[in-house]
Amino acid sequence: MPATSQMRQEVCEIPTAVDRLLTDGLPSITTAADALRALDPVFGLTIARGSSDHVCTYLAYAAELLLGLPMCSVGPSVASIYKAPLRLNGSVSIAVSQSGQSPDIVEMARAARRDGALTVALTNHPNSPLGTASEHAVDIHAGLERSVAATKTFVTSAVAGLLLLAHWKQDDALLNAIKTLPDALHKSTEIDWPEVREGIASHKSLFTLGRGPVWAISNEAALKFKETCQIHAESYSSAEVLHGPVSIVGDGFPVLCFAAGDAAEPSVIEIADQIANKGARVFVTSGKAKHATGIDHIRSDHPLTDPLCLIVSFYAMVERVSRSLGIDPDAPRHLRKVTETT
Repeated sequence: MPATSQMRQEVCEIPTAVDRLLTDGLPSITTAADALRALDPVFGLTIARGSSDHVCTYLAYAAELLLGLPMCSVGPSVASIYKAPLRLNGSVSIAVSQSGQSPDIVEMARAARRDGALTVALTNHPNSPLGTASEHAVDIHAGLERSVAATKTFVTSAVAGLLLLAHWKQDDALLNAIKTLPDALHKSTEIDWPEVREGIASHKSLFTLGRGPVWAISNEAALKFKETCQIHAESYSSAEVLHGPVSIVGDGFPVLCFAAGDAAEPSVIEIADQIANKGARVFVTSGKAKHATGIDHIRSDHPLTDPLCLIVSFYAMVERVSRSLGIDPDAPRHLRKVTETT
């Protein structure tokens, strides 16, 4: 195994990639935002799989909180397998795919456009089938990503989508926070949670938790534990974990809770403390917990950009866990960089 993984190099490249996106990606983003403002859609849908679907969960919360726009995730098989038309007049469709090549994602985007939605693609390859199938193709400017585990493309997709929403609403506070994000992300790459790495130790199962936009980060973290470490991780909203899943928690069971500086932070901490009192080894990205262990984190200039700092620190941590287990994080077994489903 090489001394430095490609995944680690790409995590360190995230701040530069985001800075590049904020400059080179702005024209296509503002054009799409102008079109969305003119349309004033009554609802929105997202189209994605895997890490890109976690980006969509994050963007759905952001759209609902910023714009009051109801969002839903539509399964690509609705179009690719079932061939079912949808009533999408007056809506916006946002498809996310780093490669832009998955046939079912492309087919659903085409169907959404046919059925009346204004279609936007967030992709690292704007000339891909997904980009050309959509009315607006936004280049996320991640650059080449060699590691199978998506890191740069996850963050740049999320930033591109958030920037789109911020320009759509013309939200100066959020736009200013996004401008300062590269520096916050750089600081986040320097945090890798040694206490979490020690707490996971030999455990082969754990929970990740979050609520609101940061629940999307919990989902992405659980996927990366599986992909890069072969650890069975399940993500739950902190509002759901006590409704059954908590019954498998025993002494020392690892739980990683993601909390941003938003209205959901107190409720996430409350659940983290409750689970810690049941004997679990609970870590939370907040300094306000009484029983769970608070871990280092970077807070940005806006609650909606906080989650992006957390996932960068998580990536730095999980890469080290993978290598400590003797697993190559760049080449997870059974996986390829581009997954093509029909």
